[in-house]
Amino acid sequence: MIRFNNDYNKGAHPEVLNALIRHNDESYPGYGLDPWCEKAAGMIRDCIGRPDADVHFLPGGTVSNVTVIAAALRPYESVLAADTGHIHVHETGAVEHTGHKIELLKSKDGKISAQQIAEAADGFNESIVKEHITEPKMVYISFPTEYGTVYTKKELEDISSVCREKGIYLYIDGARMGYGVGAYDGTVSIEDIARLADVFYIGGTKCGALFGEAVVICNDELKKSFRSSIKQNGAMTAKGWLIGLQFCALMENGLYFEITKKAVQQAIRLRNAFAEKGIPFYMVSPTNQQFVLLTEEQAEKLSEKYFYEFEFKTNTGYSCVRFCTSWATTDEEVDELIADIALLDD
Repeated sequence: MIRFNNDYNKGAHPEVLNALIRHNDESYPGYGLDPWCEKAAGMIRDCIGRPDADVHFLPGGTVSNVTVIAAALRPYESVLAADTGHIHVHETGAVEHTGHKIELLKSKDGKISAQQIAEAADGFNESIVKEHITEPKMVYISFPTEYGTVYTKKELEDISSVCREKGIYLYIDGARMGYGVGAYDGTVSIEDIARLADVFYIGGTKCGALFGEAVVICNDELKKSFRSSIKQNGAMTAKGWLIGLQFCALMENGLYFEITKKAVQQAIRLRNAFAEKGIPFYMVSPTNQQFVLLTEEQAEKLSEKYFYEFEFKTNTGYSCVRFCTSWATTDEEVDELIADIALLDD
């Protein structure tokens, strides 16, 4: 069986493992106060063109989202997110568990717009009962989105502009950041993300690391006492150097962006194969996640050899499923799936 159901089904890139082995017998101070975290933070600052950014290394995506949101918001403030957003549909109420409400905006292709954000902010500002409702103080978006789509540079610039106009923080979940900036015909760079967001994170867990994410804080208002929030939310790793060392390996010579772009190229090969077979898409994705509509027979046939992720059954009888490539997906795996797609019954 070949796995196309997610982008975290293999351990880590060999360069990451080699770095861990080379330095395994060395000893370091704990809690991210070590030379490797310091070096990795510097490499990330250089990469994004923000020497003023604070960089913190956390063990996973959900705890990064919880920590960032809890640290940024007062108890009566809420976060705006797409109704398909990861913090709403995949995190078991983790954000609400901190006491902060997620205010949902109707998404289109997994995305929300600057206009929706402005309307939500104006709704609060124009309210005559502000003390009875939560104040939207942060916008949460994913890059790429849950459906593999990406915001254009213009869309991100518009969202960032309205957030700054309304006094709202912009937080970008970058669990799949490498696949987002490596999107097919993409227009957004990591420097753009750092310019437009108040805070974001660069995902490692789904992009070649064993585990770990790099939270990047660009807005000075959000920097104070952030390490205290990391600790309070259970996100401070005693052996923090293990995350810093992994990011050093991934950032060296642009490896992070090289391997994630290759994954996108593999996914586009699959997208072309499905299109050539006449298999419809739930929505067109330019990244490593491809959402297709299969008949019951097609889904059953592919499940004999491949793991993929079932999303939902449509009212026309199709199954919406996700095929997901990763930094570790091989040419041979993709070649085999492409051949089997071509053999499917229409």
